[in-house]
Amino acid sequence: MSESEEIEINKGDFVLIDYIGRIKDTGKIFALTNEKIAKKEKMHRDDGIYGPELVVVGERWVVEGLDDSLLTLKVGEQDAIVEIPPEKAFGGRDPSRVKTVPIREFRKRDLKPQAGMTFRYKGSLATVQSASGGRVRLDLNHPLAGKVLSYEVTVLRKIEDMTEKIKELMKRRLSTLSETIEIDVQEDKVSIKIPKEMFFAEGIQFAKSGIAGDIHKFFEDITLVEFLEVYERS
Repeated sequence: MSESEEIEINKGDFVLIDYIGRIKDTGKIFALTNEKIAKKEKMHRDDGIYGPELVVVGERWVVEGLDDSLLTLKVGEQDAIVEIPPEKAFGGRDPSRVKTVPIREFRKRDLKPQAGMTFRYKGSLATVQSASGGRVRLDLNHPLAGKVLSYEVTVLRKIEDMTEKIKELMKRRLSTLSETIEIDVQEDKVSIKIPKEMFFAEGIQFAKSGIAGDIHKFFEDITLVEFLEVYERS
């Protein structure tokens, strides 16, 4: 085992992980990060975002059980199997969250409910259990509520460089991140030069606010975050 594989993981570390998440009882995959595997399993989506996922350990960016398990793994450890009970994942099933509603509520939205359909209902993800007799039975529990989950996890590496940490934080907020972006870290200031191709990216202004908040949260010495848009003469 190489030295890099002996690196321990602690709370607050920035780590990049690959994983496949399955429902233990059925083996059905519900989440994965590797695009090749997504294609192999016929789960690939053209609008999907693939690649190693950034986790700041302890921040609960992944389910609690997976987050906690990272503290028991080491950098470079391949395909570790982690089983997670419902209380450390998406919780148990709550019978009170199964509702029957009139079908007219769907007709107002030009929806034709069918068993298995999922959509947003009053702020929650709902699954149609049945639709008949002018009534629709909805399950407002998370689709994975009550399920024991099994993750196959590889901790690819731990990020130490501050500039790279910031770039990975930005990837969480932006669907696309140009490789030409420039990040300059000074004692108490971070300057981020936005390339022209990102000036009008969807949601860029909200993303900037979130990125600045992330930087202030994770780097106590930084008091100022500035974004630069440079327009040069053609």
